[in-house]
Amino acid sequence: GLFFCHLSIEKIIKAHIAKVTKEIPPYSHNLIFLLEKTKITISDDDKDFFGILIKYQLEGRYPNYSPFIPDVDTINNYICKTKELLKWFKEKL
Repeated sequence: GLFFCHLSIEKIIKAHIAKVTKEIPPYSHNLIFLLEKTKITISDDDKDFFGILIKYQLEGRYPNYSPFIPDVDTINNYICKTKELLKWFKEKL
């Protein structure tokens, strides 16, 4: 599930890149790198959250990679944070 949190944030940032640059976004899964291609700034806490999500995109793409799996409460917090960020990014499109 956390892979999909990362994927949804990645896709909305890429939508912003396409809007700003009028070009196809770079082939990258690094949320911070992608965000730098937009005119959007986020808090340091959100950047830290992106760093957390990056670990889980590796698991979805590379089955042999096995990150630490947090407890259920932490996972729920990550999902809620993802929803908040998606809403915020969508409002900026």
